[in-house]
Amino acid sequence: MAMKRTFVTGLAIGLAVATAVAAAAITYERYDTKTLKRTVKRDAVLCGVNTGLPGFSTPDANGNWSGFDVDFCRAVAAAIFNDPKKVTFVGLDASDRFKELQNRKVDILSRNSTWSLSR
Repeated sequence: MAMKRTFVTGLAIGLAVATAVAAAAITYERYDTKTLKRTVKRDAVLCGVNTGLPGFSTPDANGNWSGFDVDFCRAVAAAIFNDPKKVTFVGLDASDRFKELQNRKVDILSRNSTWSLSR
């Protein structure tokens, strides 16, 4: 009898977990993929970078960007479009970076930023 209760309890827990995973998948599909869909429709990744931090993101006199953060953005563009040139760099100040990301002025933020419990 105890084994039957354990099985029923395990089955109930399994169904609860499966329901939670399904709900999370539906939520993800409805909300989180909007950025990717907008990016694909636009045919370019809008990438927020530092306005000029040597080694990470620096534009030259011709407006050509270079650096680690820039290369990361190009890698994302290559993964989405199979073309690393399908990226538009948006130079952002530290005070504007999260606001612009939240307002969807950029698709991704590739610049020096901390991660904390409040963001």
